[in-house]
Amino acid sequence: MSARLIFPLFLGLVGAAILIGLGTWQLQRLSWKQDILAAIDSRIVADPVPLPAEPDQTRDQYLPVTVRGRLTGEDLDVLVSRKQQGAGYRVIAVLETEGRRVMVDRGFLPEALRAAPRPTGDITVGGNLLWPQEVDSYTPAPDAARKIWFARDVPVMAAALDAQPVLIVSRTSDPADPAVQPMAVDGANIPNDHLQYAITWFLLAVVWLGMTGLMVWRIWRPTPDQGDA
Repeated sequence: MSARLIFPLFLGLVGAAILIGLGTWQLQRLSWKQDILAAIDSRIVADPVPLPAEPDQTRDQYLPVTVRGRLTGEDLDVLVSRKQQGAGYRVIAVLETEGRRVMVDRGFLPEALRAAPRPTGDITVGGNLLWPQEVDSYTPAPDAARKIWFARDVPVMAAALDAQPVLIVSRTSDPADPAVQPMAVDGANIPNDHLQYAITWFLLAVVWLGMTGLMVWRIWRPTPDQGDA
């Protein structure tokens, strides 16, 4: 074998091995993520329990609960959109229950209905505890004057509403509010992109091997002078 072929072959094989390894790792992550999502889906639809005395973000994420209390009329709106419906808001309302003030994500309110009166009084809510991770460096600050928010930031919303940093995402409510459509917690909304990542790494490995083969062929092929000798 020509000495000139050793380095490109070595580089090509090592690079392909690394890319294939990354793809295999993503497939392993895919299996791991699917197991987690299955466990989350199972928990989301489990039998509801009373609201814990001291909810814990790690222990109680997605916990199904049933809470009876009173809507105080204090709320704020988180800007969202829904397919085929357009812009609207998640209504985050204060619920007083057993001497506590917690927050309820009541669901989607279309933009056209934002000015309509909102219900107060006794209500029973069934849903899931959630501490969403929606805030990043690009999230605008809330518009306090208009009570419009751009992400569900549980601790900050709780401070604004003088409530505990506990959010119940409603699945059912009694009585129901026909203007608000529940946006229940759903495992399908949790990103799982590991298959796409795996495919990307494997395709890069194919391209890398193709480029390596082309380089080796160009080094190996005889020059015109060698062919005439």
